[in-house]
Amino acid sequence: MAKAKVTSPKAATSASKTMTSSSTATKSKTAAASALSQTKAPAKVTSAPAAKAASSVLRDGRTSKDSKAAAGSTLAQRPAKKGKKYNV
Repeated sequence: MAKAKVTSPKAATSASKTMTSSSTATKSKTAAASALSQTKAPAKVTSAPAAKAASSVLRDGRTSKDSKAAAGSTLAQRPAKKGKKYNV
């Protein structure tokens, strides 16, 4: 079984900045909230809607560095689909 992941302090700081910004989009805040909720909770995993929002944030060129850091942490804590094979 893979080691449980939690949000790092650096990613949590980025997520906090994203959450407190008044100009941040809803998708960025969704991803940041998911990252913050997993700061010290290894049993929690990212939900499908939060993962979709985080993916959208990472693909958007207008997104801030802090929002992307939070979104990356959110996606890193999403369990892989079983049986899915990736071509690398």
